[in-house]
Amino acid sequence: MKKISYFLLLVSLSILFSCKKSGTFPAPTPEPPIVLPPTTGTNVLPVGAKDGVAFINGGTSAIVTLYAPSKNSVYLLGDFNDWQALPAYQMKLAPDNNTWWVQIDNLNPNTEYAYQFFVDGSLKVADPYSEKILDPNNDSFIPASVYPNLKAYPTNKTTGNVSVMQANKPTYSWKNGTFNRPAKDNLVIYELLIRDFTAEHSYASTLQKLDYLVSLGINAIELMPVTEFEGNLSWGYNISYYFAPDKYYGTKQALQNFIDECHGKGIAVIMDMVLNHSFGQSPMVQLYFDGNKPTNNSPWFNVDAKHPYNVGYDFNHESPATKYFSKNVIKHWMQEYKIDGFRFDLSKGFTQNFTTSDSPFAAYDASRVAIWKEYNNYIKSIDPNNFYVILEHFAEASEEKVLAADGMMLWGNINHNMNEATMGWLNDSDFSWGFFDKHGFAKSENLISYIESHDEERLNYKNITYGNNDASNYKVRDLATALKRQEMASAFLFAIPGPKMIWQFGELGYDINIDFNGRTGDKPIKWDYYTDPKRKALYDAYSRFIKLKKANPIFNTPTYTSNLTGGIKYIKLTSGNNTVVVVGNFDVTAKTANIDFGSSGTWLNVSGGSNINLTNTIFGNSLAPGEYHIYSKQALN
Repeated sequence: MKKISYFLLLVSLSILFSCKKSGTFPAPTPEPPIVLPPTTGTNVLPVGAKDGVAFINGGTSAIVTLYAPSKNSVYLLGDFNDWQALPAYQMKLAPDNNTWWVQIDNLNPNTEYAYQFFVDGSLKVADPYSEKILDPNNDSFIPASVYPNLKAYPTNKTTGNVSVMQANKPTYSWKNGTFNRPAKDNLVIYELLIRDFTAEHSYASTLQKLDYLVSLGINAIELMPVTEFEGNLSWGYNISYYFAPDKYYGTKQALQNFIDECHGKGIAVIMDMVLNHSFGQSPMVQLYFDGNKPTNNSPWFNVDAKHPYNVGYDFNHESPATKYFSKNVIKHWMQEYKIDGFRFDLSKGFTQNFTTSDSPFAAYDASRVAIWKEYNNYIKSIDPNNFYVILEHFAEASEEKVLAADGMMLWGNINHNMNEATMGWLNDSDFSWGFFDKHGFAKSENLISYIESHDEERLNYKNITYGNNDASNYKVRDLATALKRQEMASAFLFAIPGPKMIWQFGELGYDINIDFNGRTGDKPIKWDYYTDPKRKALYDAYSRFIKLKKANPIFNTPTYTSNLTGGIKYIKLTSGNNTVVVVGNFDVTAKTANIDFGSSGTWLNVSGGSNINLTNTIFGNSLAPGEYHIYSKQALN
């Protein structure tokens, strides 16, 4: 079951990156070289210099740096020198022989300046540490309502992406100075793609739907990647700039306000972070590139990927330069945006040990474990207060067990088996992989179980397309029936101890094929679902189950029994003097249950039906296809 889920994930990843839309490009070919004098000697970095741009003298001067070992000359181009490679803007080489710097003066602190680095007379690149990028190919498609007063690109002055710096740039005043993050084991995460959540595809328009999410009961939002990616229409995994929020969704201040408002509603914000790879617009890729792939003197990237499912260009996370850069990225988003966690994409790719198709990529990898422990310890050194470190790992169970013991959380994919159950195909419908102890974890808080994610086909699409229609009067492919079966699945999902994740609009039975308009292409935004009584009933059920989970510790008890193999499935949770039993019939014909509830007497039906009275401990009722109940021995909150 684990191997099947992992295989499906890998297929999804490879399809995902073969279907990128709007702006996934190889690194550009450098321009014909211009003969410029090389830099000779070294010069000590001025006090106050840092990676990227450091403003001094009240913002009227700036020290600009670039880490670029093995280069012969670097010039700073920009609005301040009419984009000319002038002697006064030739960058000096620091004594480390790796860092280039120059000080520029006579700046207006209130003015935005565009700039680039001109390397070895042939390559123009933006600043890897820039928080704002101007893109000549894609910015014109960003409406002013999403990003007002966007600085114009310096057309006819230069080529390629350029960076923007400003001393007195707009700042955001935070309203919520403190935020108590939900406990890990009580986390209910809503995975959200800004582009496909509202027609306006902005942080501001998403905020207008925040009460919808509050009513649903979730207490965390996981944003799919929002760092500057190539093009506009993307899932966001084709990252090029790591410190800049992508302008297609709004300004830096709009993102900060989004996080602030979420905190005000009791909702944590988790950021999908992509540090396995980068793409061709990245200046770090371009600086060491032979026209086809990174060169062997790149401080950051492998010449060839070290694992079989890489996309873009593969980071070498054993390189000190990569570790330094990654930690700076991590610290930036934690401190500048007050986010509450990272979901690290393709975390299993942080390895240097895979070299051939026969290498055990999924096997226990001690160096990969060491890398992740180092990053996790670094994160805890910045924020030890229940910060969420979530890995999309899907590696050998023994490796995941070590990472979990270090406090990291692992994705737990039960999409395939749960969807087999909702479709009424029972041979492969055991979704017990959603339980933490099946992974060898000591705590339920370390496994985030989910039945849908951005990578998985939508449950309800498969229900109505491939559902079991063999029964004479019961058709899974009927929309009302499919939605009720998804409701039953959600009752079981939230009964599994530990944190949970749902994919956007899964609570409304979204049933548009994942490959509609191309796998990563924009999808129809179906807010009209909410006015459909059948779909609203599913939303209401999700809301009830989420609130039951958050309000009652028994739903996180480590003490449970279950049988999830046949048509009649159940989960029995025990905590103190109380027991909760979730039972349902996933078959397409009526079945009789035979479950030992553990005690006789009255059992409360907390899923909305009638209470039952057992004369002995055995629940032996007949259940119609798709019928489910949640029974509790004691009243629940």
